[in-house]
Amino acid sequence: MKISKKKLGIWMDHTIAHIIEIKNNRITSNTIESLSLQGEKQNFGKDESLKYNTEQDQLSEFFKRLSAVIKDYSAVILFGPTNAKTELYNLLKEDSHFNNIKIDIETTDNLTKKQMHAFVKEHFENIG
Repeated sequence: MKISKKKLGIWMDHTIAHIIEIKNNRITSNTIESLSLQGEKQNFGKDESLKYNTEQDQLSEFFKRLSAVIKDYSAVILFGPTNAKTELYNLLKEDSHFNNIKIDIETTDNLTKKQMHAFVKEHFENIG
C-alpha cells in the first residue's frame, strides 16, 4: 500500500495566509490571519518603537501559527507577492523540526482562490 505524501501550499503576505492542502488528489483550503487583522486598530500616537515592536510581535505569532501547520506535512510550497514567504522560510530552516520537510518558495502575484489551487496542484505535479 502506497502512502501519499502530505502536500501543502501557502499563499501568504504579512497579514494573511491561504492554506491549500492536497491529500489523495483532493484540495482543501483554509485561511490564517495575522493578529494585526483580528484586533482593533491600535493608537500608538507618536511612539514608533512601540508600533514597530507590536507589529514584530504580531508577525512572530503569525509565523508560529503557520509553523504549527507546516510541521505536519512532507512537502510545502510558500508563495505570494511579498517577502513574507522568505522570512518564514528562513525561520523554518533555523529549526531542526523542519529538516525533513521539503520547502520551496516562489514569488507570485495576487491570485484568486482558483488560481492558488491550480498553482499548488501544478507545482506538486511538476516535482513528482
